[in-house]
Amino acid sequence: MSRPAQIKALSAADILARKGMSPLVCLTAYTTPVAKLADEHCDLVLVGDSVGMVLHGLTSTLDVTMEMMILHGRAVARGITRALMVIDMPFGSYEESPAQAFRNAARLMADTGAGAVKLEGGRHMVDTIRFLTERGIPVMGHIGLTPQAVNAIGGYKVQGRGTDAARIRDDAQAVADAGAFSVVLEKVPAALADAITAQIAIPTVGIGASAGCDGQILVIDDMLGLFDEFKPKFVKRYAHLAADASAAIETYAAEVRAGTFPAAEHVFTDQGTAS
Repeated sequence: MSRPAQIKALSAADILARKGMSPLVCLTAYTTPVAKLADEHCDLVLVGDSVGMVLHGLTSTLDVTMEMMILHGRAVARGITRALMVIDMPFGSYEESPAQAFRNAARLMADTGAGAVKLEGGRHMVDTIRFLTERGIPVMGHIGLTPQAVNAIGGYKVQGRGTDAARIRDDAQAVADAGAFSVVLEKVPAALADAITAQIAIPTVGIGASAGCDGQILVIDDMLGLFDEFKPKFVKRYAHLAADASAAIETYAAEVRAGTFPAAEHVFTDQGTAS
């Protein structure tokens, strides 16, 4: 009897090779069940530091820790068989020096099984990106709106408008030249995203950027309608699970109070099987 073929997970090199080909499908995940769902359809699954806001109730990503990322990274890894799993480096874990970044990136990958790390920043992170990639750690860049720098840039504003476009283009080129295998473009004008996609040799992954990017990513709780604290302009709701869950809980509460749950089919008798 022949054994089923083993599914091989995509690598950073596989993602890089998709430049200019069919669009990359990317989503975040933070738990095993959701990772399994995303893995069926996605090329890349990101364990994002957005976990702090959507699952832990934090007001920004700045309070996310290495321990939180490792916890959720391990959970996601249990649900991944084919997509590339990328994990965010949390704020404060890589900015001090390339050596600090390597220690923490190596720990994240070793402790979770991630295939790559993602870090924010453009030209000022070139030395760090190069240091990591030269030592065998694949890096996904992230430029434009960088949420970990929200206090420095004055909020979650569109980046790269007008004369600021040159800065974003230079950041993209610098990240690519430093050895990143792809780069996230967040909240930049569509025309700028298109120009960067044509300019650099690595895949661009847009979030609030352009359909012309080499791929797209969304926070899964946003696109499923689970996180409804606010809805960014670039988010499309593909489901409204928070409303559905609320209605289900309301029905459950009503049945418990009315004494109609559990019904006969939900309880056990003193005879029959153990199940």
